[in-house]
Amino acid sequence: MTNGPTRRTILIATGATGAAALVAGCGDSGDDGGSTSTSTTSPGQDGQTSEEGKELASTSDIPVGGGTIFKDEKVVVTQPQQGEFKAFSAICTHQQCTVGSVSDGTINCPCHGSKFSITDGAVENPPATRPLPAKEITVDGNSIRLV
Repeated sequence: MTNGPTRRTILIATGATGAAALVAGCGDSGDDGGSTSTSTTSPGQDGQTSEEGKELASTSDIPVGGGTIFKDEKVVVTQPQQGEFKAFSAICTHQQCTVGSVSDGTINCPCHGSKFSITDGAVENPPATRPLPAKEITVDGNSIRLV
């Protein structure tokens, strides 16, 4: 007798793996549990949806020299100067807390005191050592959309 696996053992192991792959590959229930660019759209103020992305706010909702945090979307939109809009991740690069406020030209994390520039997301006050990553937005008329 040999001490290696038998043909039956190999077929059983392969059969279980193959069945798992088959179930994973054929598991589409048609409800599109994942997100796509068309399923993440939301109605604008006129009730229409955009293929471009989710409408976050109106330009008038973002204060000049400040910003607004959108916790559900994990993004902060700032307006460093009149008509100039920027967007950054709302997740602090220090220990992944959600930033809590925007004031005096900085995006502020309540957990450990990190502060980031509203202009480019650069660290203004440690302990964070990396800037907030930029997020892509578009401004169309008065509508700010997350891309």
